[in-house]
Amino acid sequence: MSRAACYPAAMLSLQFIREHPDVVRKSLADRQTPGPLDEILALDVRRRDLRSETERLRAEQNAAGKKIGAAKEPGERQRLIDAMKGVSARIDELAPELRKAEERLQTLALEIPNIPDPTTRVGESEADNVVRMRSQTGRTAGEETRDDWRKPHWELGEALGIIDFERGVKLSGSRFYLLRGAGARLQRALIALMLALHIDKHGYTEVYPPALVKEETMWHSGQLPKFRDNLYHDAEEDYWLVPTAEVPLTNMHCDEILDGVVLPLHYVAYTPCFRREKMSAGRDVRGIKRGHQFDKVEMYTFCAPERSADELESMLDHALAVCRTLGLTYRVVDICTGDLGFNAAKTYDVEVWSPGVGEWLEVSSVSNCTDFQARRANIRFRREPGARPEFVHTLNGSGLALPRTMIAIMENYQRPDGSIEVPEALLPYMGGIGVITP
Repeated sequence: MSRAACYPAAMLSLQFIREHPDVVRKSLADRQTPGPLDEILALDVRRRDLRSETERLRAEQNAAGKKIGAAKEPGERQRLIDAMKGVSARIDELAPELRKAEERLQTLALEIPNIPDPTTRVGESEADNVVRMRSQTGRTAGEETRDDWRKPHWELGEALGIIDFERGVKLSGSRFYLLRGAGARLQRALIALMLALHIDKHGYTEVYPPALVKEETMWHSGQLPKFRDNLYHDAEEDYWLVPTAEVPLTNMHCDEILDGVVLPLHYVAYTPCFRREKMSAGRDVRGIKRGHQFDKVEMYTFCAPERSADELESMLDHALAVCRTLGLTYRVVDICTGDLGFNAAKTYDVEVWSPGVGEWLEVSSVSNCTDFQARRANIRFRREPGARPEFVHTLNGSGLALPRTMIAIMENYQRPDGSIEVPEALLPYMGGIGVITP
């Protein structure tokens, strides 16, 4: 049996929920999250009862129709017609009830998260995540060091004139900032390097998607309904600002049946990202670690189910390749069920050490979403012509996210005199700037 065949998520549908409620209940418990499972099960029984009664009445109505057509006597025909009036009225009564039950059931089902992969560690919170590996290279060689002379990036950025917090707040409010001069160029260089690495070395196809999408796009990618309060929405034209390129990339093949020979498909996209950050209120208020607008390079894969476990490891290595290229000390964290994202069955976080703030910063979250998003977006493939369509598996991962990568560069490459050495890999994109000085 293939590893993919072990994924309950490959059947996470109303049928699966009905037939395996204990699996779904355990998933919710392991994730430390509530879910409307009991309401779904009760409503599913109600829906099936309504449907069964409707079908029985329609069968009775059809049988009566044949008798009416065959009746010779006008009186007999009228008697049969009168008898069916009550049946027709009852069918009309059941129709809106059945429709309401079906719509409510679909809405509730969208609130159930993906089933964790069997290899995902059961845990209550991020405290139960496990460090899978640490790099033995990088500016700090895997050691959590914090030299006294090192400044946090907010002090360093202001002293060098490359981060302007005051004017960012003046323009847009809290959690906004300006990058200026070499700071803006450094971020642009990072984006260019990441895209070049993933396209030229890892074989991804670049996509530049819209940053505004329709509401259904958010539902398909699993952002709605769970993250509604953390999303930006233009109510007038009903557009949603993307919180990550994962959203439009998921929907590129919405309602399509792909030819299996083209799989796997690997895409990479740079986009601005927009999040309200309500979930992090009061956290990391200094610096550029958490903002309402940030940039990110996103990797995305569509593949056959039996390939997704291997694709997850490949995508993780591609994220780590950026860290290695930049000379950053990193570690890989195996995320437990209690800290797992809504769409994900298995996730690895990539964190880099930032000595100025003295902490590990998450720069990538690499996830196997199995067929969870594909079911929502109706993305399927055929292994060969005429074969039964199957749902693809989808994977996503940051490759990497800004501005935390910026923080790590600034704090790891700063010098005692307050300047910042530009990493060698970024020099071709920096227009001759090798050291950032005031």
